[in-house]
Amino acid sequence: MKDVRPTSGRVLSAMFSILGGKVEGASFLDLFAGTGRVGLEALRRGASSCVFVEGVKARAEELRRTSGGECLILGLEVRRAVSWLMKRAMTFSVIFADPPYSSGWCEALPALPNLNALFAPDAVMVIEHSSREPLTTLTNNPNNLEITSTREYGETCLTFLKML
Repeated sequence: MKDVRPTSGRVLSAMFSILGGKVEGASFLDLFAGTGRVGLEALRRGASSCVFVEGVKARAEELRRTSGGECLILGLEVRRAVSWLMKRAMTFSVIFADPPYSSGWCEALPALPNLNALFAPDAVMVIEHSSREPLTTLTNNPNNLEITSTREYGETCLTFLKML
């Protein structure tokens, strides 16, 4: 699909290696899902469920076709999706987000209102972002998150966060 930057195989493999056994049986949330590659890989690696959030209608429809209809696919903008999920008391063991590079989402995402309501106990959040857009501190931190590590793979970084 045009304008989609799928997570590279190298980064995908590294992320799942770092997450290890945390994926098995996990409820997985894929924000800015795009092609759904990451969430589908989580299911392949044993996640019990995956919710995909993709605000571009055509991409959300394509995900509905390719996922086999067994996943929840929200064709909503991320802020609206977080609110929708929170109102339904849905929580996730692993939250993955791959926002468009250089869009400001890298810094804004950890501060989204009510994001912490989506965290199951001991949940981890992974944000994929450009190495040119580092996420080293959380200046506005209403969700009480902390950065636990950042890994760099060429132009791409994976930043891991958890609730304090």
